[in-house]
Amino acid sequence: MIFKNLRFLIIGLAFLSLSSCGLYSLSGVTIPADIKTYQVDYFGYQATLVEPGIERDFKIKLEELIQDQSSLNLVTKNGDYIYQGEITRYYIAPMTATANSTASQNRLTIEINVRFTDTKRDEESFEKKYSFFYDYSANVQLQGAALETALEVIYEQITQDIVNDTLAKW
Repeated sequence: MIFKNLRFLIIGLAFLSLSSCGLYSLSGVTIPADIKTYQVDYFGYQATLVEPGIERDFKIKLEELIQDQSSLNLVTKNGDYIYQGEITRYYIAPMTATANSTASQNRLTIEINVRFTDTKRDEESFEKKYSFFYDYSANVQLQGAALETALEVIYEQITQDIVNDTLAKW
C-alpha cells in the first residue's frame, strides 16, 4: 500500500515538473516575440593599464553567452538588441600584506561600461557599469594561463550580469 501511494506521488511529481517546463525558463530569459536579433559592437578600451586583446575576448564571450542562453540570432548590424561599450578599468592592486609589508595577494579588477539599446522599446534601453575581480597570489605573474583564468572568471560574471539585466530582467 505504501509503495503504491509512493509510486503515484512520484508519477504525479514527474508529471507536474514536466508540465511546468512550458511556463518557466530554466535560464530565466524572457524575450518579446518581436525581438529576433542582437548585435555586439566592438568594445573600446579606455582603461589606463593596457592588456591587448581583452576587449575582443570580452565581445566574443558576451556573444557566446547570449547565443547559449537565448534564441536570438547574432547579426553585425541593425540588431533588435544592441550591446555597445568600453572597458573603462583594468586595475591590479595589492590585497593582503605579509609581515614584511609586501603583498601576498593581488586583485585584478575589470570594469566595463555597457550601453544596451532595445530598438523596439526605447524605455528598456540603458547604460550601466559592470565590474568584477579576481584575486591571485602575488608570487604569480599575471600572464599566460594565470591571466586566462582570471579573465575567464571575470568575464563569466560580468557577461552573466549583463544577460540577467537585458534578457532575464532580474
